[in-house]
Amino acid sequence: MTNYYKHETTIIDQGAQIGAGSKIWHFSHIMELAEVGENCILGQNVFVGNKVKLGNNVKVQNNVSVYEGVVCEDDVFLGPSMVFTNVINPRSAVERKNEFKTTLVKRGATIGANATVICGTTLGEYCMIGAGAVVTKNVKPFALMTGVPAKQTGWVSRNGVVLKDDLICPETGEKYRLEGGLLSLQDE
Repeated sequence: MTNYYKHETTIIDQGAQIGAGSKIWHFSHIMELAEVGENCILGQNVFVGNKVKLGNNVKVQNNVSVYEGVVCEDDVFLGPSMVFTNVINPRSAVERKNEFKTTLVKRGATIGANATVICGTTLGEYCMIGAGAVVTKNVKPFALMTGVPAKQTGWVSRNGVVLKDDLICPETGEKYRLEGGLLSLQDE
């Protein structure tokens, strides 16, 4: 008996680890060496490759493939049809599985619909990648990234609200400070 939900059309290969309370929906496939944390939601037509690690409370929207080399920490949101890559220079006729690059998506990060994340990058805590953006380099914590290629266009709070010059989240009242080009939550 499992302690997670899987739709009858879902394929979970033997050996895959799925945490308690997770839900996996229609036509999804979890490979044998994948790790999915607790209370995750994987939408329709999601693929999770070997050696992928998804932390707790990760939400993967419809039509997302999470390929080998990707690690998502807790509370990450992967928007509909966003794309990860795992090889810098793929060729059909050239085997490059030993060249997979690691992509790290840190706690609380959001990747918008149809965004692309080039392999070998780290996305900082609570950053937000706008819909359709193409991430080609590391992203700072709390950074708002938009465009092709993605450029920083602002800062966001842990709640995902764009911060104004006062660096106070209007939803929570949390205060942030900017030092040395990096944003952090002020200690209370």
